[in-house]
Amino acid sequence: MFRRKNNLEQDHVQQAQGAQYEKKYTDDSFWDKVVKFAKTAGREVIEKALWLYYAAQQPNTPLWAKTAIYGALGYFISPIDAIPDITPVIGYADDLAVLAAAVATVASYITADVKQRATEKLGDWFGA
Repeated sequence: MFRRKNNLEQDHVQQAQGAQYEKKYTDDSFWDKVVKFAKTAGREVIEKALWLYYAAQQPNTPLWAKTAIYGALGYFISPIDAIPDITPVIGYADDLAVLAAAVATVASYITADVKQRATEKLGDWFGA
């Protein structure tokens, strides 16, 4: 019983943190971060971020999914997170974990069209 209570408290804290990061999200700050740090963050991190970004733009993506997406993208663009992005090699590991969790949560809204748009943008930045 005590363990279940701790899990519920952790879930509440995580939800509160997600709401905090959702408020930090803007389209401009997203694109500024992606363009500036694409090579440093790496293809996998940027791919997940783009999937989420384009999924949020789809009219059929429900509000709950957009909230999860914007919370994850807000965390991604925030300069303050669990592992500072300037830390060599592992600086984006926490960002990738948050983005991957959001991708898993809203996977049904990441359509083939969303993935295609992301692939085209990745091709522009990283090549084939």
